[in-house]
Amino acid sequence: MKKRFLLIVIDIRKKEAVTVQKILTEWGCFIKTRLGLHEGVLEDCSEIGTIFLELVGAKEKHEELSRKLNLLQGVHAKLVNMNTDN
Repeated sequence: MKKRFLLIVIDIRKKEAVTVQKILTEWGCFIKTRLGLHEGVLEDCSEIGTIFLELVGAKEKHEELSRKLNLLQGVHAKLVNMNTDN
């Protein structure tokens, strides 16, 4: 069985987070699991955020999602494929 993940790093959270959220909502049917992390809280909130996605569906759709995210300034997305067969 193959698993496909999309790793996203946002360098400028305050500037791009809303756009990233909008894109992820539009592509929500392809997202099985989503985990978002960032350093700090309140006054010490970090500008850098990380999102881990477990994807389902067609590989071509995953590649398109990654491409759209990579078009945003300060957003870096990378697809990771893992084979879970022993």
